[in-house]
Amino acid sequence: MEAKKISDSLSVSPQITKDDIAALKEMGFRSIICNRPDGEGADQPTFEEIEAAANEVGLTIKYQPVTSGKVTDEDAEKFGALFEELPKPVFAYCRTGTRSATLWSLSQAEKMELSDILTQTKAAGYDMAGVVRRIANGGKTPTDLADASYDVVIVGGGAAGISVASSLHSRLPDLNVAIIDPADIHYYQPGWTMVGGGIFNAADTAKTMGSLIPQGVHWVKSAVAAFEPSDNAVILDGCRVVKYKRLIVCPGLKLDWHKVDGLVETLGKNGVTSNYRYDLAPYTWELVRGLRKGRALFTQPPMPIKCAGAPQKAMYLSADHWFRTGVLKDIDIQFHNAGGVLFGVPDYVPALMEYVEKYNADLNFFNNLIAVDGISKTATFQVNKPDTDPETVTVEFDMMHVCPPQTAPDFIRVSPLADAAGWVDVDQSTLRHKSFDNIWSLGDVMNAPNAKTAAAARMQAPVVAANVAADIQGQGAYGHYDGYGSCPLTVERGKIVLAEFGYGGKLLPSFPKWVINGTRPSRLAWLLKEQILPPVYWKGMLKGKEWMVKPEKVSAG
Repeated sequence: MEAKKISDSLSVSPQITKDDIAALKEMGFRSIICNRPDGEGADQPTFEEIEAAANEVGLTIKYQPVTSGKVTDEDAEKFGALFEELPKPVFAYCRTGTRSATLWSLSQAEKMELSDILTQTKAAGYDMAGVVRRIANGGKTPTDLADASYDVVIVGGGAAGISVASSLHSRLPDLNVAIIDPADIHYYQPGWTMVGGGIFNAADTAKTMGSLIPQGVHWVKSAVAAFEPSDNAVILDGCRVVKYKRLIVCPGLKLDWHKVDGLVETLGKNGVTSNYRYDLAPYTWELVRGLRKGRALFTQPPMPIKCAGAPQKAMYLSADHWFRTGVLKDIDIQFHNAGGVLFGVPDYVPALMEYVEKYNADLNFFNNLIAVDGISKTATFQVNKPDTDPETVTVEFDMMHVCPPQTAPDFIRVSPLADAAGWVDVDQSTLRHKSFDNIWSLGDVMNAPNAKTAAAARMQAPVVAANVAADIQGQGAYGHYDGYGSCPLTVERGKIVLAEFGYGGKLLPSFPKWVINGTRPSRLAWLLKEQILPPVYWKGMLKGKEWMVKPEKVSAG
């Protein structure tokens, strides 16, 4: 007998015998629910036998038999009532534990977030994909009718979503396409590093979502709750159902601020900031201008994260300001990186190290931020250096720029689309889902081993659009993605190390070396970042203009 914990109040398991009761008592359970009808299996003990053993050791036990594959709304309500009244923790069982897990999931539908229910049952080994629509509908059986149906549904209206919608629409203008996204505002996130460095105004990095949705593309202003890929359906909040013939998934990733103890409570005050949020990037610049002496911390969490260079970009631009204003000598700059290298592609490290030395910054590798105390201005790091015992260190600060831990969004992580790590599982060349032929993914949410950057999405959008269009026209995959990503590392105001690379760290420069040598700091690369890339983003990428990013055709061989 294996008790599979779903919550602190409930564990479930396959069929038990009377000999398991004493062990359940020792494990601390106070009550039992049997959800398996007597006589379902030839080797199955009767409920009376289990009940007698439970009574003998003082455990409360209830019999709520439910037919396999026929969990009704009334069954779920009854289970919920039993669960509420019984002494906790409760142990429930059936033939495999699935019925009990399903009953609990449905009974908690109006009390818990859908993603939390799916996460907890999945962790216990039970897949609730078959009842996800009922859970989203408050535990009740919904109608099978779709609220809307489209040729192509795109989940996410960020850089990837709007770009792929525009590219697809330019190829097949009569296609019935919808973007699903609840946001009112669309942000040019690559600009936030420049806001934090006092170069851009925050307001210039934001536009209304409605002004950017391509003409002729529908906007479904809602959040996604779940996917039913076997039924070609997306379930929205409120259990509305959107059907599709083909699906493109690109909702971005989740910034997991809560993963660092105390961080949420002190963000935006006590000297704690982050360029990873629109409203906080101006505070970064305020802190940088105000710091005349003391200690400045810059943190980077474990990979993967969006724009892996952003944490050190903040450090370089801040240090450059202190250098220019003559106070650098009085500021202790520390970079705490959960990883073991400054940058993942070695070719760019020598140029970056020149600036680390120029700014006299201390590099602390294998240091992962786990807690912040804003009042006392201290940060605690878990240090996991190779071949040494783990330890925690606490560091005082006057200013701290935090890059938060990052994961796939909850509704992706618990969905049938995700791999074991929670990211959408795609072929890294065609960006088509490995299990569902009519699903593609791009941007930060998928699991191809590329850098998660807007430049990567700019390259991926035409590839996905070309492949979806080819599929609609009955052809094989057309576009090939080589892993291209770009990270313009702002090493000082006026100079950038333009890192451009693909799968395996292969250098993929966009310009000849005599124009821009990406491994060295360049003024032209700064001009590209400051003056050229923003209009390329707003007027090119989001409009389906595939300048310098026409998809490379899949090789026939």
